[in-house]
Amino acid sequence: MEDTYRRALLAAGLAGAALLPAVAQAQGGPLVADIPIAVPRCEFVYEAIVDIAPTMNLGEGPAGERRMVPITGGTFAGPRLRGRVLAGGADRQLWRKDGVRQLDALYEMQAEDGAVITVHNKVVVAPVQGAPDYRFSTIELVAPEGPHAWLNRLASVGTLTSLRPQREAVLVRVFSIG
Repeated sequence: MEDTYRRALLAAGLAGAALLPAVAQAQGGPLVADIPIAVPRCEFVYEAIVDIAPTMNLGEGPAGERRMVPITGGTFAGPRLRGRVLAGGADRQLWRKDGVRQLDALYEMQAEDGAVITVHNKVVVAPVQGAPDYRFSTIELVAPEGPHAWLNRLASVGTLTSLRPQREAVLVRVFSIG
């Protein structure tokens, strides 16, 4: 039974599944074999091109270098919504001494119908030797009641890709987990 669960998790892209037996053994007992594992699935929600201004250095702090990147606009589109990224948000960054960057962006997007959606995107960027950086995030979306209220019920994750040098912007892709 344990191998079946591990294969299902690995097939779903959850590499940590290989650790399940070791975790169970370290906890002093077997895995609970009679409770099925619900393997999450991802569904595309939207992608946004977020325009940014030059990075502002805020100085060294106890955990590393602090920076802020102003958000100046952009656009977003997905199967159920589209609109523009509003100017005025910012991405606050911590460049840790171990090479990991923690990004904490807070900004608003306005849908075509005028509804304003708040985005809180917390990104981890970690160097990976011989491969592209790890760039994944957790995203909280807050929408007003009405046609976009479904966004309030999502557990969302995302990816982040720089569009430099072609454009001073980042590409954010958002997926719901369910």
